[in-house]
Amino acid sequence: MSGDTCLGSALCPAAGHKPKAGGLKGGSLGNKYVRLNVGGSLYYTTVQVLTRHDTMLKAMFSGRMEVLTDKEGWILIDRCGKHFGTILNYLRDDTIALPKHRQEIKALMAEAKYYLIQGLVDMCQAALQDKKDLYEPVCSIPIITSPKEEERLIESSMKPVVKLLYNRSNNKYSYTSNSDDNLLKNIELFDKLSLRFNGRVLFIKDVIGDEICCWSFYGQGRKLAEVCCTSIVYATEKKQTKVEFPEARIYEETLNVLLYETPRVPDNSLLEATSRSRSQASHSEDDEGLELRERVRRIHVKRYSTYDDRQLGH
Repeated sequence: MSGDTCLGSALCPAAGHKPKAGGLKGGSLGNKYVRLNVGGSLYYTTVQVLTRHDTMLKAMFSGRMEVLTDKEGWILIDRCGKHFGTILNYLRDDTIALPKHRQEIKALMAEAKYYLIQGLVDMCQAALQDKKDLYEPVCSIPIITSPKEEERLIESSMKPVVKLLYNRSNNKYSYTSNSDDNLLKNIELFDKLSLRFNGRVLFIKDVIGDEICCWSFYGQGRKLAEVCCTSIVYATEKKQTKVEFPEARIYEETLNVLLYETPRVPDNSLLEATSRSRSQASHSEDDEGLELRERVRRIHVKRYSTYDDRQLGH
């Protein structure tokens, strides 16, 4: 219950008074208190407050609408009373401190709309928009949890797809001295590209695959190219895994997939233009069509090289 005690015998009917519907005239009541039962929550306020703004409450308490009272004289309003105190504060001061949580603001706005308090509705809508702008992510990057999920994402996407697979735990061999730095550079480049081409390309991460660091590029649901950034280094008396950072090649393949940005049926000429033949041997027309559908550019950076990047003296 909020407010002060009920004032005025005219608003406090004697015991045994039967529920009735009647009109209230603001001029006759003035600043006298009325007792409100809003969904079981009890409030005291004045007719002057209730009729300050052109709302449903003003229509109810200025005599234009009938109001229902119970036998004890409480005026009944069949709404949730949780936010009615905030409604009264807005009618008194023309401003309020809105709730912090979006759901509470939405609930308050629903009550404001019911009572036709447009100023409060506008406040709630502005607050919700601010919170949306504040918390809505710039871009969302799905993380693959299974091959089936990856397949569904790529097939259902109306945009080109760029996937980065990185799995540092795949350490069959020891890593060269700068491999960790290059792995981080690949991840940083992925983040930069995802922000730059947000809305145009679907970027996804894969942390469960077998490769240590590998980029894949898809257009129209089909895999177009693959850039593998790992190689095996035959160092002195042992093998080592080396991670490269082929930045220029990754940029080139990302720009290539933008050619598939517009959704449409597969364009074989476009697929052929952005693919490189693996063999110059002649095939029948059927074989060429099959090869075109199966063709994927796989770029491996210095795979099985004999380069040793350790400093002299180590």
